[in-house]
Amino acid sequence: MEFFKKNNPDSNEIDKKDIVYSKSVKAGKRIYYLDVKQSRNREWYLAITESKRNVVDNGGVPDVRFEKHKIFLYPEDMQHFTDALTEMVDFIRNHQPELFDKYSKEIPQSDFGAPDADNEYKPLEFKMEDFD
Repeated sequence: MEFFKKNNPDSNEIDKKDIVYSKSVKAGKRIYYLDVKQSRNREWYLAITESKRNVVDNGGVPDVRFEKHKIFLYPEDMQHFTDALTEMVDFIRNHQPELFDKYSKEIPQSDFGAPDADNEYKPLEFKMEDFD
């Protein structure tokens, strides 16, 4: 059913607030889940969830818990969010480029897409037509 939903997002088979498309990013003790969901009025939005594993010593017995934080990003805000996120990443890249060199060697480039001819990653751009 999940495969059907992801490959037929306009189908009536999709339940309210169901996941249309999903991707996860593993980062140490954290996992980021990016889910395209459908609202009751059949509009899509992005749900970003950070899940962090915490181990608490409970009298010599480790107790594993997951702390979760969610952000809901709606189409009308996506371009502004993308612009601001790109600006922040570029700021860090320009002021501490050694961080990008350090961490880019640890993560396979295929996770981020291919760089252009100048080895620069292009910012994501969203248009409202992308969500019609």
